[in-house]
Formats: sequence, structure tokens, C-alpha cells
Amino acid sequence: MKNFADLARLRDALKAEEQARALARERERVEQARRAREAAVFQQAMVDAVPLPRTDRASPARPATPPQPRQRELDEQQALAQSMSDEIDIERLLDTDEALSYRREGVGSDVVTRLRRGHWTVQGQIDLHGMRVEEAREALGQFLVDAIKRHRRCLRVIHGKGLGSIAREPVLKGKVLRWLVQRDDVLAFCQARPNDGGAGALLVLLRGA
Repeated sequence: MKNFADLARLRDALKAEEQARALARERERVEQARRAREAAVFQQAMVDAVPLPRTDRASPARPATPPQPRQRELDEQQALAQSMSDEIDIERLLDTDEALSYRREGVGSDVVTRLRRGHWTVQGQIDLHGMRVEEAREALGQFLVDAIKRHRRCLRVIHGKGLGSIAREPVLKGKVLRWLVQRDDVLAFCQARPNDGGAGALLVLLRGA
């Protein structure tokens, strides 16, 4: 050592190191005491516990996930397409009002009136704009199937006004009318109110559960 100052610094360093070790030992003692208390509490809580008897039974295997009925869905879609023909004559089925409304036999005329006035809340809609005929037929059929599965009764079907077609005529409108009247689950439909699409859309009422 060159002088007493170096000796003092060494003494202080050794003292600090000893204090750190003492603090670490105290922390370890406190932690061990805590663990011992928790173990004692657990043992006291388990004093009346009885071990379950051993068994040779194997754990049951988890049930396999049922396969998706994809083929059945395809069959349903094909049946839908076949049941929605373009050839049916519906002129005699439509009311002669300006909205060309429809109600299935046995359904009161007040149903169409209430449908037009918004008595039922629209629970879903499909927009057939820009679709080819076959695409629209399939899309509408699947839309109706999904709505029935979800217990939805009032729907909006947007077929357009034909303003973008070559002849500027609503090609899909007449076909949608034909498709809907062939569905047994369709009770009634009418032209939508102006704020719901007017002449470019229909409000459709499905049979309830």
C-alpha cells in the first residue's frame, strides 16, 4: 500500500462486500421461512385428503371431429338450382299493384301491406348486382338456405334496375321473381320502399320456425 488512504478504501470495500453477503443470507433465510410456512399450510389443508384408488381403466380417447358434409351441401345446392327455374309463368301469381307483390296461397293480403310498411325488421340482404344469371341463381339459393338456418324471416334482395345493362332493362328482376315464387319457404315479397332500394330491390318474408 502506498499510503493509509489506499488501506482505508480496501477496508471499506471489504466491509461493503461482507454487508452484501449478510443481506443475501438474510433474504435467503426469509424466503426459506416463507416456503416452510406455505408447506405447513398445505399439509394442514390436506390432512383429511384420501388418495384416489388406482385404476387400470384407460383414459377415453377424444371423439373424432365429425367430417364436414361437403357432398350433402353440394347436393343441396344442385337441388336448389334445379328447383328455381326460369320457365315458370308467374304473371298470374303476382298482384296487379305497381309493386308486383306476391303472397303464397293462404297468406292474408295484410301480410304484404305490413311487409311493405316495414313491420318486420330486415335481418339480412344480398346484392346480385353484376352477377351472371347462373351466379345470381346460386347465390340467391344459398342466401335463402343460410337465412332459414339462422331463423331469419325478413330479407332484402337487391336485383338492380338494369341501368347498367345493354338494353337498360332489369334482366335479373324478372328472374328473381320467378325463383322466389318456386320456394315453399317464401311466404310473400314486394318491391322495397324508396329508402330500401325502391324498384331495384325486393323485401322477402320467409316462413317462420
